[in-house]
Amino acid sequence: MSAGPACARLAGFAPAKVNLTLHVTGRRADGYHLLDSLVAFADVGDHLTSAPGDGLTVTGPFAAGVPVGDENLIRRALRLAGSARAITLDKQLPHPAGLGGGSSDAAAALRLVGADLPVGDLLALGADVPVCAIGRGARMRGIGDRVTPVTLPPLHAVLVNPGLSVATPQVFAALETSRNAGMDDLPGWADTDALIDWLIAQRNDLEGPAITVAPDIVGVLGAIRATGAAVTRMSGSGATCFGLYPDVAAAKAGATRLARPGWWVRACVLS
Repeated sequence: MSAGPACARLAGFAPAKVNLTLHVTGRRADGYHLLDSLVAFADVGDHLTSAPGDGLTVTGPFAAGVPVGDENLIRRALRLAGSARAITLDKQLPHPAGLGGGSSDAAAALRLVGADLPVGDLLALGADVPVCAIGRGARMRGIGDRVTPVTLPPLHAVLVNPGLSVATPQVFAALETSRNAGMDDLPGWADTDALIDWLIAQRNDLEGPAITVAPDIVGVLGAIRATGAAVTRMSGSGATCFGLYPDVAAAKAGATRLARPGWWVRACVLS
């Protein structure tokens, strides 16, 4: 008799989430901000393995500072799913970084156990968890509860995290207005060039507030821009920034030029 899924050792991938756009369009009476964001996922991220048992072990270059107790999003997600598993997390993404690492880890853990939680439960874990549960290009609106899959042409990108600590509450507190225009109806893009041309006209409304909190972000954006990136922007509430390039060779060349002591730099493909 073969072992069933509950006995199997399983492996999963938690891709980095990148906000290609992030428009803050309002604020509810309860304080939650309303967003309109085009989200893509990278082919770089964290890795999870699960085995029978319980508990969380964290390894990898960014293991330090990751909680392993009941406050960890992976453990909270598995509790909501009613599934106990022993998880090993290979933490390859910096945190906090605006890359949705914890949310993507939680979504990957749910995929490992085959759990399909309702949106309300996912939102209880965090605003990014519903879109991370899809794990592919999507438009995210509202407080993260309205997620629509979107087909994106592949984007060649470089992600840069300079090791700055930027707290999301501080960034939102520095936001001058929460009533900004959202995105128009998405046009559909024939190819990568068309998507890049459209993205040039979009924005991240948290970029300015994040710079107020951590002015060194300006230097990161400038360094990326100097490599010839067609689009240079911050992801999420920061401090990771990204550049978009016409092809894989240009992205790899950009990553080489952006190498700095203390900076996490990765060429990747977003989709």
